[in-house]
Amino acid sequence: MDTRMDAVRKAVAHIQERTSVKPSVGLILGSGLGVLGDQIPGADAIDYADIPGFPVSTVEGHAGRLVFGELGGKQVVIMQGRFHYYEGYTMDEVVFPVRVMKLLGVESLVVTNAAGGVNTGFVPGDLMLITDHIKFFTDSPLRGHNIEELGPRFNDMSVAYTPELRTLAKQVAADAGVDVREGVYAHMPGPSFETPAEIRMLRTLGADAVGMSTVPEVITAAHAGMKVLGISAISNMAAGILDQPLNHDEVIETGRMVRDRFVGLVKAVVEAM
Repeated sequence: MDTRMDAVRKAVAHIQERTSVKPSVGLILGSGLGVLGDQIPGADAIDYADIPGFPVSTVEGHAGRLVFGELGGKQVVIMQGRFHYYEGYTMDEVVFPVRVMKLLGVESLVVTNAAGGVNTGFVPGDLMLITDHIKFFTDSPLRGHNIEELGPRFNDMSVAYTPELRTLAKQVAADAGVDVREGVYAHMPGPSFETPAEIRMLRTLGADAVGMSTVPEVITAAHAGMKVLGISAISNMAAGILDQPLNHDEVIETGRMVRDRFVGLVKAVVEAM
């Protein structure tokens, strides 16, 4: 018996006692973007601290609760705040909520983040649909004994970000008059922001944006056969592009600046799914 799945089942059982919502869509909201979870009428909200096995968010801008309800005619579960490897969690802890979502019945996952712009054609406030990713960490959420009931030992990552969902998001954005970019997201472990030399390396390798989240969750979702749409809000230009220091306050502030466009886009995409 896999103790990791025992913990997931225990969390699922606790959640199902607290809500009758059966979500088919899951949303993971990044820094400063959790406001969407506050806009679900009649939602059931469960604090992470009350769910067995759930870590607790420690980063400013991450509320730390699961919100269950209806969005765009779909039953959804929204993570207001995610977990990061740099907080000291293991990869199993970082992706624990994705496995919980899978067992709750989630088929499609929308993952969002605040990211630094690596592509010099980007500007803070841009929204980028993630086409692919580059990971820079040696650990993996799939390391260790494979959880056979979720997916195969060696899973395909060719289309981890579902092309059909990205096409849908582009059409929805065009209909709403919202400009969106597309690009490759690079994951760096943090918590330090990258150096200018690292950003030049990432640009050479084909990255358009960089951040400290998302990729572990996407790997886990792909392993479990879930469809994935990834959206980055470009919160700042990465190190060395502009002559200014980087700080997390800028990430939060840009999240506030883009949240109306972002929330509107996510709502419309979920409704169109």
